[in-house]
Amino acid sequence: MTELPADTSATAVAECPHCGKPPILCICEEVAQIDNRVALLVLQHPQEQDKTLGSARLLTHMLTKAAFKIGLSWSSLAKALGRPAEPTRWAILHLGSIQASDFPEGRDIAVFDAKGVAVADQTAALKDIEGVVIFDGTWSQAKTLWWRNAWVLKARRIALRPAEPSLYGKLRKEPRKEGLSSIEAAGMVLARLERRPEIEASLRDAFAQMLSRYRGAKKAGLVGKG
Repeated sequence: MTELPADTSATAVAECPHCGKPPILCICEEVAQIDNRVALLVLQHPQEQDKTLGSARLLTHMLTKAAFKIGLSWSSLAKALGRPAEPTRWAILHLGSIQASDFPEGRDIAVFDAKGVAVADQTAALKDIEGVVIFDGTWSQAKTLWWRNAWVLKARRIALRPAEPSLYGKLRKEPRKEGLSSIEAAGMVLARLERRPEIEASLRDAFAQMLSRYRGAKKAGLVGKG
């Protein structure tokens, strides 16, 4: 993990071992864990260091079957995950130029081929997925992770078409209007794959609580720029 420069602000003290946030921003003791069936692996780019507004570590803390790793490349999915895993049984959030019009009618989550075309049998493509990989970082950082890990080409490529914009709002700019935080994207994917809408609701509620805590601390002058 990239070492950060010294920081004398309130955000530099006593980081939570779970979410990595200072006490004034941590909500770990206020959220319930979710027993997810489909596993989640979050791979974070080493330069993604937004501890105040980042959601990836809170996300993996809330899920019973989740792993969080920082780095640029791993020789295989198994190496990244720390246990045996076959990438063909996993899915990865796709980073291509897929548009809303490319999605099959009535679907807000779909599997696409290498050319960005939705596969014909979506039911079969979304069936029996054992886990999902999410890249955490800026758009360019996520693309770097994609190209540095050749094994992702064996995984099923999932894209999302969210009905609502990210709760980040003006706090964090996204390169695309449909861009979501890691916790929002994971909630949407897992909820659809497991057919448990409560997963998305719980993760989104936790994210909203995290952002509310941040806004309150910022208004009080307890945190600087995220």
